[in-house]
Amino acid sequence: MTVPREQQRVFGEVAEAYDDVRPGYPAEILDLITAYAVRPPGSVVESGAGTGKGTALLRTLGTPLTCVEPDPAMAALLARRYDGDDLVTVAVSRFEDWTPPAGGVDLLASAQAWHWVDHTRRTRLAAEALAPGGVLAVFGHDFGFADDELRVAMDAVYHELAPEIADQPGRPVNTRHPGAFHPEELRGSPWFTDVEEQRVVTVVPYDTGRYLTLLSTFSPHRMLPEQQRSRLHGALADLIDERGGVVAQKLTTALWLARRLD
Repeated sequence: MTVPREQQRVFGEVAEAYDDVRPGYPAEILDLITAYAVRPPGSVVESGAGTGKGTALLRTLGTPLTCVEPDPAMAALLARRYDGDDLVTVAVSRFEDWTPPAGGVDLLASAQAWHWVDHTRRTRLAAEALAPGGVLAVFGHDFGFADDELRVAMDAVYHELAPEIADQPGRPVNTRHPGAFHPEELRGSPWFTDVEEQRVVTVVPYDTGRYLTLLSTFSPHRMLPEQQRSRLHGALADLIDERGGVVAQKLTTALWLARRLD
């Protein structure tokens, strides 16, 4: 009997590729977090650490960092990277099943992963993980295009070959996830205050091959039947090559910050 694949568990299938092509985070994100926190955190936990894209940023704080990652393959790669680093601990667990230390931590961060935490419980779980006055920092990239004409042409390919994952007018990409994060969860919460939103924009070029590898690390693409994904990626490759062989990926990195009430 074939066990159905879970969308949130497909990243381990391509852990090495994910680590290679997924973009990291600009230093400005950490600057914004530390400015908001006022004082340096004495302890940090990262939910959904993956292969360490957010971890690399958080590690520069120079404070004990616990990385909670449910996928064994992703966690194994992360553990190898920080093998021998006394400040980094990797816990193979869902955030929902992880037990925070007594008294909580000063900073709870999640990079491109908070939407995978149970949306009916995550705000309460975040509050339980934080010390009074502690900071929740949720951040992630919105992947867009610096070339609008290329975006329109690529949308047409998606609508033809994979309409189920194509962008729809007025529908943000992250709404494909049933647990998509909305700041209103924090603004209306009895446990958090001082909710802020910040954005940082960067542009990262990808040649055709690396761009297709990047697409192969996104769960909507991974959930497509293999033949359909192959046809889609082949058509996108032809389109990109016709237009110079480079996709200028416009990354809008959104950061949401909130403070645990005393």
